[in-house]
Parts: sequence; C-alpha cells; structure tokens
Amino acid sequence: MTFAKPIDRRVALCAMAGAMLLPSGAARASFELLPWPSSRAVPPLLLTDLDGRPWSLQGLRGRPVMLNFWASWCEPCRAEMPSLDLMALKYERDGLAVLTVNFKDGVQTVRRFLDAVPLSLPVLMDRDGAVAKAWGVNVFPTTLLVSRRGAPVGIVRGEVEWNGADGRRLIESLLAV
Repeated sequence: MTFAKPIDRRVALCAMAGAMLLPSGAARASFELLPWPSSRAVPPLLLTDLDGRPWSLQGLRGRPVMLNFWASWCEPCRAEMPSLDLMALKYERDGLAVLTVNFKDGVQTVRRFLDAVPLSLPVLMDRDGAVAKAWGVNVFPTTLLVSRRGAPVGIVRGEVEWNGADGRRLIESLLAV
C-alpha cells in the first residue's frame, strides 16, 4: 500500500517537537518525537481487540489516528493510560481515533490490568509482537501519530501527559495534518 507524500505540516510537526524536547530549566521531556522515516513503507495494522473485533488502519482512513503501544509490565505505560483515555474522550468529536496496542500480554493479564486501570479505549492484542516489530516499536510506551490519509507523521517514544501542554500540542498538530 502506498500513500501520497506527506504535506508540509509534517515538517511543522517535527519542528514543534524539537522545541518541546529542549530542556526547560532543570527538567527534561519524558518523551521524544521523531519523524516517520520517509523511506519507510507503512506497515499494515490488522489486529483484533479483546472482544474479537477486527481493526485495521485502512478502516480508519479519513480520521487522525494514534496507535499507543504498551505492555502491562511497563510502569510508564501504566502511568500514561489515564491521561490517554481522558484525552481520547476530549478529542473524539474532532474525529481522533485512539487505539491501544498491547505487546505480547495474554488476554487474562490485560483484563486484570483493565480491572485496575479502567479504559474506554479499544485494546488491540499484538500477541506475538509482530505488529510492534513491523512498526519499529522497541520502547514502551510508543505512540504512532497517523494522518487522516493513513500516513504516519510522528513517533512519540516515552510517557506523555496527554492532557498537559505537550500532549495538547501533539494532538492539535496531528489534527491539523
């Protein structure tokens, strides 16, 4: 599957990210934003959620999408989930689709996690880690930002406070692409 070349807003997204990564006083950002490599093809996303419903990136075409890769053993993932869930609800009316992709945990482990940290977001199961590998995910959490055209525009590695200033800038930049 091929996509048209990303529009100039991708450059703006990356420039904005660079400014967010600079140290502010003694504090440093807990995440980094990288551009999607222009030479890299867009891998497929075909997974089922906990209820067995199939999900595909193609089925979300026309909507900006966030793919949040996480694992139950990942403390930053667990810390990030409540703000991710609240942010998704806030931007739902803008068409934003937020999918969480669990990395290699079993269904029972994920269900126990959700008992402790309830989410309204779909939880897709990457049972063997093949989807994470195809998308180049090797740090958790990692969130892929995908434009309405289905083209990845950014890779967010690390924990984000999605309801904070950095999270809002990332989301609003994605919505503008």
